[in-house]
Amino acid sequence: MKLQSRSKEAPEINLTSLIDVVLLLLVFFMVSTSFVREAEIKLRLPQAEAPAAPSSFDEVLDITVTQAGAYIVNGRPLVNNQRRTLRAAIERLMGDTRDLPVTIRADALATHQAVITAMDVVGQLGFVQINIATVTPPEA
Repeated sequence: MKLQSRSKEAPEINLTSLIDVVLLLLVFFMVSTSFVREAEIKLRLPQAEAPAAPSSFDEVLDITVTQAGAYIVNGRPLVNNQRRTLRAAIERLMGDTRDLPVTIRADALATHQAVITAMDVVGQLGFVQINIATVTPPEA
């Protein structure tokens, strides 16, 4: 008995359907993606030309934050480290003047909250020139 073998055809893969599906998925994901812009912070960077420095010590508001979180305003320590005490001291010292620069100095071991509280009080009072001073300790 002689069996005839059939001629084998080469298998053919049609890629047209696959390409269509991939392109449709690509278009779907591009259309359904929402582009969210994160909150932006506006920074005003300093210019190369700086205004003339104030002529006397009284024309600058200097706030120092100690390691314990106490505040010293223009060399005078406050009775406590509460927000309202700091606000009252600044209002009494500056009056209605709000265009002078403010320098906030903090001890390296001061808490971040104490520094932010000082910045918040100064900002709420209407000061716009807030500087943060840092001191590099001498090499041992």
